[in-house]
Amino acid sequence: MTGLLDGKVVVVSGVGPALGRAVCVRSAAEGARVVLAARTESRLDEIADEIRAAGGEALTVPTDITDDAAVENLVERTVAEFGRADALVNNAFALPSMKPLGRTDFDQITSSLDLTVLGTLRVIKAFTPALSEANGSIVNINSMVIRHSEPRYGSYKMAKSALLSMSQTLATELGGEGIRINSVAPGYIWDDQLKWYFGEVAKKYGITPEQVYEQTAARSDLKRLPEPAEIADAVLFLASDMARAITGHTLDVNCGEYHD
Repeated sequence: MTGLLDGKVVVVSGVGPALGRAVCVRSAAEGARVVLAARTESRLDEIADEIRAAGGEALTVPTDITDDAAVENLVERTVAEFGRADALVNNAFALPSMKPLGRTDFDQITSSLDLTVLGTLRVIKAFTPALSEANGSIVNINSMVIRHSEPRYGSYKMAKSALLSMSQTLATELGGEGIRINSVAPGYIWDDQLKWYFGEVAKKYGITPEQVYEQTAARSDLKRLPEPAEIADAVLFLASDMARAITGHTLDVNCGEYHD
């Protein structure tokens, strides 16, 4: 049996310890050679070692996507090492301020847009020639925040909504070059960070973390929260040839918490 991404080179920008890691590890397991990019070199090395230990190929390139030279270096290192780029996954984002917009500093909003939107655009523009040559694909990681207007998420929704609009526009602009662009919008992701957060919520309200989980999951159709690997599988599908006729689309992966 062959893997979903056999022979492909997958670049993952914004590799974190949860979803970013899952996308890298799952891509390698499906036969891809993986390029890992983020600012934290130690994290990249740890995940790359995990991929190599399982028999995969990985290249780490510490990268600040708000810096033109750093992004150009990422492209050059990728092509020099593997000769091509078939898929680009953009996972970098700025943490939300968790304040109403009326109390959110403009500097925080600006920095969020600079990283989440303009940083992603910078990476896409730099990889466009290589992706065009490979008839490649791009998957941008969005968020269920685009589906609601809950207080405290205003600046985050601004950035992610702009990312979605940019993705749709680029799908039209780059479609003629054979490049597909899609988005994945996760809801809550059951990872270590969320487990810690639910523990803090439990302390605040004098309940157990399990009760916080149950109350949160009760809002979804499947009565549970998705895990990083499940989000990653949706990303891999959109990056693969199985989705070769899909572009400009947003796939919600939230166990049915929101319906589009």
